[in-house]
Amino acid sequence: MIYFISDTHFFDKRMVHNQIFARRDFLTVNQMNEAIINSWNNVVTANDIVYHLGDIALIGNNRHSHEKLLELLKRLNGKIVFLKGNHDTRATFKYLQKNNILLEDKIEKFVFEDVGILIKHNKIQYYLTHYPLIVGPAPNRINLHGHIHNSSVNMAENINVGVDSADLDYLMEPLNFGTPLSIEMVLKIISAKKIDFQKRR
Repeated sequence: MIYFISDTHFFDKRMVHNQIFARRDFLTVNQMNEAIINSWNNVVTANDIVYHLGDIALIGNNRHSHEKLLELLKRLNGKIVFLKGNHDTRATFKYLQKNNILLEDKIEKFVFEDVGILIKHNKIQYYLTHYPLIVGPAPNRINLHGHIHNSSVNMAENINVGVDSADLDYLMEPLNFGTPLSIEMVLKIISAKKIDFQKRR
């Protein structure tokens, strides 16, 4: 199965107990990190793929910080495809690539992309980016993105998959904070957002 997530911001002290910009209510960075790890591993299995659309963490650009991040990422289930966010440095990507982990099938756990990815699923094209991308109204084109935290692009074709996204409100059932979105959940958000926008006309 495939999942989508963005803007985990591991180790980011500015995000802790921030309910306006990021809808996070934690006392410590460790509490926030552990909540995301637990939510992730509750749904993602070793055989799943997670597309992380940027802003993995906010860390120092040094070996110690990179080691801490690697140890945390090792705890996450599945193969992870990382898109570079505005807070992700090339040095971080290079360190993680150099210290990549081989899964049981000898496939690398981490894959890295700079700008974006196009995937197709059930005749829908998903443009995966960190920043919102205006793909224009079309029945088979959707932009999955992050970056804008507790906000939503005012277009039905743009879905914010960040952990603190306003688009998560389109799901009828609340998710544990940090739960990656399955393709089925994404489709529910797309459908509900389209209905919402049709009502506004």
